[in-house]
Formats: sequence, C-alpha cells, structure tokens
Amino acid sequence: MDGSVLARHLIDSLHLALSDTPVVALLGARQCGKTTLARMLEPEYAYLTLDDAAALAFAQADPAGFVAAMPQKTILDEVQRAPELLRSIKHSVDENRQPGRFILTGSANLLMLPNLGDSLAGRMEVLYLQPLSAAELARRPGRFLSDLLENRLKPELLPTPSSPNGIAQRVLAGGFPVAATRPPPRARAWHRAYLRSLVERDVRDVAQLRDASALTRLLELLALRTGELLNVSNLSNALNLSRQTVENYLDAAERLFLLRRLPPWHRNESKRLIKTPKLHYVDSGLAATLAGLKAENWNKQRERFGHLLESWAVQQFITQAGWVDSELRFWHYRDKDQVEVDLVITRGSDVWGVEVKSSMTAMPNDGHGLRRLAEQCGDDYRGGVVLYAGASTFALNRNNTYAVPLARLWDR
Repeated sequence: MDGSVLARHLIDSLHLALSDTPVVALLGARQCGKTTLARMLEPEYAYLTLDDAAALAFAQADPAGFVAAMPQKTILDEVQRAPELLRSIKHSVDENRQPGRFILTGSANLLMLPNLGDSLAGRMEVLYLQPLSAAELARRPGRFLSDLLENRLKPELLPTPSSPNGIAQRVLAGGFPVAATRPPPRARAWHRAYLRSLVERDVRDVAQLRDASALTRLLELLALRTGELLNVSNLSNALNLSRQTVENYLDAAERLFLLRRLPPWHRNESKRLIKTPKLHYVDSGLAATLAGLKAENWNKQRERFGHLLESWAVQQFITQAGWVDSELRFWHYRDKDQVEVDLVITRGSDVWGVEVKSSMTAMPNDGHGLRRLAEQCGDDYRGGVVLYAGASTFALNRNNTYAVPLARLWDR
C-alpha cells in the first residue's frame, strides 16, 4: 500500500465477507474512501462506475444486458444511480452462487432507498465505511472499543495530556480523507463545496425534493443542534416548512449518510424514559463548518462544542464497531429526571454506557448517568466510561466504570 494512503481497518471485514458471500455492498458517504478501499482489490476485480454517463445509460436502458456484460469479479461503483440493476444481479447470483463475485459501492443507503426492488436478501452482505476514525488518522489500530467490551481498561496515566485546543482540532477536522488532511480554512472550503455538490447532484438519487435549498437550510440549522434530542415540530416552525417536509428531508440526509438518528434505549417495562431519538452529524468537521465553529473559540462556546464533541465521540465508537463487532447496536439514554447517558452500546442483553465530557477533570458524580443506567440494567450492565480531556484513567465506582482520557480513542 502507498505509504501516503491511510489504512482502512474495515479491509479485513471486506475480505471476510467476500470469502463466503456472492455480493458485498460497501456503503458510506460520498468521499469517505469507498472507491479507494474497493480498488485495493484490483486487478483481481474489474472496476466500473455509474458516475460514467455511458455506463449509467447502458445500465438504466438494459439492466440484464449490463450485468451479463460485467466480468466475473466486478467492483460496481455508485450503484444507487441505477437501483434497477439489483434485480438483474440477483438473477445472475442465483445462477452462480460463487462467493465474492460483486462488490457494490454506494453513496446512499440502499436499504433505505424507495422503489429499490429486490433486496438481495441472503445473497448480499452490507458493510458501512465511515469517514476516517481518529485512530485511523493517527495510524493506530483502533482498539479502544474492544478494550471496553473485553473489560481490559485499567488505571493508568497518559505521558502527555491532550490540550483542549488539540482535541478541538481533531473534532473540527472530522474524517473525510481530503478535508481531514487540509489546514482549517481549506477544509472549511472543501466542506461547503461538498455539501453544495451533494444537494445539487446526489439528492435526486434518494428522494424527490421540491426545494433542495431548504435541505441546505435544514442541515445548517441541525449543525447547531447536533447531539441534541430531535424536535421535528421545532424544526418545522423554524424553517416554515411542514412537518412531513422536514421528515422527508431528514430521511434524505440519512440516506446520504450525513445525519444519524440515535434511538432511545429503554427497558420495555420502564415508563420513565424519554423515547425521542438524538440527532447526530456523522462527520463532525462538516457540522463544525456549517455551525461556524473554530478551534480558537472552544472556551467561548463550550456548550456548543460539548454537543459537537459528543457527536464526534459517538462516531468513533460506531466506526470502530465496523471492525470490532458488527452485531453491536447503539442508543442513547435519557429519563424524565433529565439523567442521561450519551451512548449506550448493546450486544444481546449486555449493556455498556459512555458519557462524554469536554472538561479537563472527571469527578465521581460524572458517572451519575451510568449509575442510573446500571440500575435499569441490573446484571446485564457490563461497564462504562466517562471520556474527558484529562490524562488519567481511574475507576469511578464499583460498577466497572472508569474515567478515561479522550485521547484513548485515537492512541490505542
């Protein structure tokens, strides 16, 4: 591999899926690195892209003929542009179930697209490539999530604590490969051009929107509200749009992997829990640009940075799950006493909690939400962490809960 190309830890999951599944869909936001990752398998796989006008016209006019003409092993890029191909791919796979035949990449979530047709159920495995994690940017293995799940956390002291400005720079850089390696002014210019291109070009692949500019306004407003409970009625009033229109725009943004609705965790028997999802930007760098946040304003806008930091941390865990355990599920917790946990991770009945703080210190009371979560879970609670900007890892209580430096998300 070229030393200038950052390694993507999802590569092992891709190889594993290709070893026993005929079709692997590699989905994720445009410009997050899907094509680069897939093309690492050339020349074993031929490469075709539906961004090519001639190829797209052929695929749309004659899906069966297009699939029949594809080489035995093919990477088909931007497949969401011609979802009608999936039915023909299904027929081809039914005739030849050899593993690893097709790699489909998509900048839209195929599982959420309307009028998709056959879902290739039982024939296709879906992998989600996220923007670069902080660990990948630091060229580290990204083992913090597995350390949490396997109960490997222990008291220790970082050699050098991270400065708030250093953490802010990582959060504001985000994970899009091009933007994350540019100086801040150039990264912000890239983010704005990226959003403009998406709204002008890609939205039509996933939704029928009458006013794409209203989607831009919604995304700008949500950049100021990332990490908060989703209030569709409030958004509707603020933008002077109908509630249904806002819902349609939110769906389109999710299909393009711009936003994530984090569902509420609750026990079925509990009636005191808030059952409203939280809204998170997938890429903190894009959110920061749209919200006008800069690293030097960390202390002046602590609350807003705190929400953005939460979205960034949630994204780190979800990204690491791609190569740690695809069975993990992610939630948030909030009850009617306003006690909350930023991220709840579940695997079967097992539960872990994560709290995110921007402060340089952590105190025992910072684990209050995790203690409440542990009470709700009983014997199913496996542990938790309070991430903060300090230097020491230490136990917070007897429930296997630790205060842990944020730096552990990128230096492990």
